[in-house]
Amino acid sequence: SKSEKPKLEKAFKVYGADFVTTEDGTGVVHTAVMYGQDDFVLGTQVGLPKHHLVNLEGKFIKGTGFLEGRFVKEKDENGKPTLDIDIIKYLTDKNLFFNKENYQHSYPHCWRCHTALIYYARDSWYIRMSDSKIKGQLISENKSINWEPSYIKEGRFGEWLREIKDWAISRERYWGTPMPVYICESCKEVDVIGSVADLKNKTKKSGNKYFVMRHGESEGNEKNLVSSKVGNIDHLTKKGEKQIFDSIPELKNKKIDLIISSDFMRTKETAEIVKKELKLSNNSLIFDERLWELNTGVFDGKTWKEYFDFRGEKGWFNLKAEGGESCKEMKLRTASFLYDLEKKYKNKIILIVTHEAPARILIATAKGLNDVESEKQLKKGITTFRNAQIVDLYFTPIPHNEDYELDLHKPYIDEVPLVCKCGGKLTRTKEVMDVWLDSGTMPFSQDHYPFENRKWIEGKGYPADFICEAIDQTRGWFYTLHAVGVLMGRGKAYKNVICLGHLLDAKGKKMSKSLGNIVDPWIMIEKYGVDTLRLWMYCVNQPGESKNFDEKTVVLLHQQVFGLLFNVLTFYELYRDKELEKISQIKSKNILDQWILARLNELIKLSTENIENYKLLEPTRAIRDFIGDLSTWYLRRSRERIKEGDKEAKQTLYFVLKTFTKIMAPFAPFTAEDIWLKLKNDPAKDGASNNAESVHLEKWPKTQKSIFEIFTKKEVKILENMEVVRKVVTLGLEARQKAGIKVRQPLASLKLKVESRKLSSEYLDLIKDELNVKEIITDNSIANEVELDVKITEELKAECDCRELSRAVQDMRKKLGLTPSDIISLVLKTDDAGKKLVQKFENDMKKTVLASGIEFKDNDGEEVKIDNLVFRVKIDKIRG
Repeated sequence: SKSEKPKLEKAFKVYGADFVTTEDGTGVVHTAVMYGQDDFVLGTQVGLPKHHLVNLEGKFIKGTGFLEGRFVKEKDENGKPTLDIDIIKYLTDKNLFFNKENYQHSYPHCWRCHTALIYYARDSWYIRMSDSKIKGQLISENKSINWEPSYIKEGRFGEWLREIKDWAISRERYWGTPMPVYICESCKEVDVIGSVADLKNKTKKSGNKYFVMRHGESEGNEKNLVSSKVGNIDHLTKKGEKQIFDSIPELKNKKIDLIISSDFMRTKETAEIVKKELKLSNNSLIFDERLWELNTGVFDGKTWKEYFDFRGEKGWFNLKAEGGESCKEMKLRTASFLYDLEKKYKNKIILIVTHEAPARILIATAKGLNDVESEKQLKKGITTFRNAQIVDLYFTPIPHNEDYELDLHKPYIDEVPLVCKCGGKLTRTKEVMDVWLDSGTMPFSQDHYPFENRKWIEGKGYPADFICEAIDQTRGWFYTLHAVGVLMGRGKAYKNVICLGHLLDAKGKKMSKSLGNIVDPWIMIEKYGVDTLRLWMYCVNQPGESKNFDEKTVVLLHQQVFGLLFNVLTFYELYRDKELEKISQIKSKNILDQWILARLNELIKLSTENIENYKLLEPTRAIRDFIGDLSTWYLRRSRERIKEGDKEAKQTLYFVLKTFTKIMAPFAPFTAEDIWLKLKNDPAKDGASNNAESVHLEKWPKTQKSIFEIFTKKEVKILENMEVVRKVVTLGLEARQKAGIKVRQPLASLKLKVESRKLSSEYLDLIKDELNVKEIITDNSIANEVELDVKITEELKAECDCRELSRAVQDMRKKLGLTPSDIISLVLKTDDAGKKLVQKFENDMKKTVLASGIEFKDNDGEEVKIDNLVFRVKIDKIRG
């Protein structure tokens, strides 16, 4: 081009560039301005010519000698480069080839098919984001956004804003939002269309003006009967004729040139009266069947009520009666009629005489409404046409699809001619907009702002409270939302961000089909449930860190959380008493009840504080830990109390489960809902219920000291003391293991350091029960924190043997499939020593195994050996 020709003087020179190193090769590289980002920037700086030698097919253009018409990445049938070899031969023949060495460097490839790509400079439309004012606003607005992780704010996102580039918003594709930029072919002025109204203002018009008139009252109207066949005898009534004559003065003022009418009897008579009164010629009245009444098929001659009953309240736009047509079909014929008028007539004032349904659908057509919107337009009360009523029909041809619905996409947008203010033709640029611009406008476009919902967007509707996406969106959706918000003068698009790391395989590698390390999420969901995967994502590490997906950790979480939780629920349901669930306040004096309620309060407080600050790792790990405490400590220690019907224990467990479900709901919604529905009382069966239908409709729980009427300091003390108890138990169990003594073997005592005297008897009882010791002794002289008396007396040994026998009976109960509430008869055959042992602990044993009694006699049961004692044991269920 003429503008580029003077730049040829600068073309064949050596320039300094920071992307070339002297350590590699000669330290000199060839630069092609139009085929690389660094090349283009350098070429622009020093003024090199910008001219394409390769066309859009990737082939060298005419005038490039032996390269002409050849593909730049040309290869032979074996995949070896041929064009590159020919270039080397050419340079060698010309004695221009200096040296050849192999260097490996990165080159862009298609992510899908791995084909090498070609950098190719193209003209684009840009938003000048690098403008200092815009850049400053972007950086300033980011300061008030709460980022999680916090380092993203000034790190990855902040760096992107500080080094911001102009935004190329156009793409040379077919699909997408067409660029609303038009250039006048005459005066070359650039015009940007900002709305449908703006588009209509610039659309080339016929100059026609339209009015729609409904016929006067007919005999069918008077009887409220359907008349939808063109041959029906349905004259105007006297009232109908008067209605038309009363409308004549209004019509005379409109200076009608042409009447186009349906040729039904009632519309024909209406149009004839109008033509005569307006003194129009016979040629001024035209009939068109596209203006006919809606064809109701078999309902012709019946009442309108019968037809409307058939049609129903909604979803009827595409419904048609037998032998009839749908409203959609009526819309298509009337729309075809309207657009034909625009093509056929110029600068005419046209009166359209038709029926109520076609008249109302013409308004929908003029607006370009879709089926749902058109159905609303036809509903009674939205738009009504009285007999002989005249309505202005404001119509400008709009881009529309085959259904005459407004459609601003290609090809429809380019089928409507636009006119410049100079009178020249406006032609739209061929590009479509970058889809990322669409994504950035979402907060505004979803509410059709600024054409609708201005009060909402300019009030509470903007900015969003929260957004969550992966870390790559710092230069994707996070950025485009932020950029468009600032460009629109509305500031930041969101207040809080959780930025997620990517999911990798178990070894920390990116998942891909080629590596064969992709984990099928549907298989994982089928195996463990969607809530298990969701909770795993939350609590495996901080949200911003990459997550190495190891199925073993998922299995562990499934067992630790969902397995334990449903075990607790199952146990509660087994001994459930719905009458106790109606009590609103829990006043338990049991230390375990008080402790689990204090733990619940602690969980509520921690979860609330973290969620309000958009931190998710801490509350989800706290949920996991709480379930462990609930199952392996509280329920295990409270199991016998609940079995025996302890009201306070049952009420406490019910309250804890129900409240915990609310805390779990955001993180495991399906599990929480399942448990909630199982715990929720049915008002019809169980009386009044204050529970919401869904846990997700419940209010978020608050800490309530009044639940068990203690002060916060006492709650803290309970938690601290129980922590000491559990530590002592852990040390005690370690001591048992070191001594090789199983827990079922009772021991005489456990010694504690003096500091443990702070624990009251209720805590000490827990330690005794958990470690199976008869006495707790405080002794500051012991070497370790705890010391077990490992001497096993005959009495202690006998007690252990009886427990072993009870355990064997319990195992037999399980094999028979008995429930924990089933009562059994227990028959034993043993020697005198075995009988003496059982009789000594008979009451405890009957209670443990739920036996109505113990009988000593011969039986064909199972043999059980305990040290030197042999028992033949038989059990039978006697009642459930």
